[in-house]
Amino acid sequence: MTGIFRGIATPCFGTEPEALAELGVQAEAAGFDGFFIWDHILFANDGEGPDILDPWVVLALVAARTKRIRIGTMITPLSRRRPWVLARQCATLDRLSNGRMILGVGLGSPVEGDFGRFGEETDARVRAEMLDEGLEVFNGLSSGERFAFDGVHYRLKPMRFTPTPIQRPRIPIWVGGVLPATRPMDRAARWDGAVPIRFAGRQVVRPSASDIASVRDHIAAQRNTMDGYDIVVWSEMAESSAELSAQPGIIEHYRDAGASWWIETGRPTPGWWEGLQERVARGL
Repeated sequence: MTGIFRGIATPCFGTEPEALAELGVQAEAAGFDGFFIWDHILFANDGEGPDILDPWVVLALVAARTKRIRIGTMITPLSRRRPWVLARQCATLDRLSNGRMILGVGLGSPVEGDFGRFGEETDARVRAEMLDEGLEVFNGLSSGERFAFDGVHYRLKPMRFTPTPIQRPRIPIWVGGVLPATRPMDRAARWDGAVPIRFAGRQVVRPSASDIASVRDHIAAQRNTMDGYDIVVWSEMAESSAELSAQPGIIEHYRDAGASWWIETGRPTPGWWEGLQERVARGL
């Protein structure tokens, strides 16, 4: 297959960070182009969720033990992060990986579990405002130039943030958002990539090729060029394994619709970890 990158994404669940890091090492050996980790604090609105590991620490392990594979979070809810701390972490991780970091951002969920139980903002509109301001702060600090910011939610006095990431003009920023809403894709058009999400029956499902084509056209209408811009197909691994075998050429169909990445993710149901291990072992 040509013209489309292939990635694996894993929930940040478990008790053994070494196991998650080793999965990233194995993904590189198996030929995958990207390894991404979910970014959650508590994955349950009732406060009784699974064991969770910090994705940033695990990604540092992966960065140190790999040479080629792109790495990042998918997705980081920027409204519950201090953008300047995130900028420092990402610059460090980009340098540690020799320029392989990708930052996926979005509003995040579950709202009560990941936000409300910690006293964080739960209103979606306010979190969207914080996301937009946070990205401006992140980008300004990543420039290495003298930067100040005076917004509604963040205010920074003039400063220079160094060292900068290796990647210039910045670490690629991919923005996730749930279709058919258009505002998240408007936000994505201002940055470096889009991760359109579809829900059906309260579960995430793979967007259709026509969804991807619509996102491509929507974003292209707002940008001078699509060169270097990424559109990601977020595909449930449990479904995609059988479907890819049964429908030869399906990934190319998405590529022709405008997708540049195909990322398979584990669904946190019983056996998800074993399924991810098996999927990585099969390779491309």
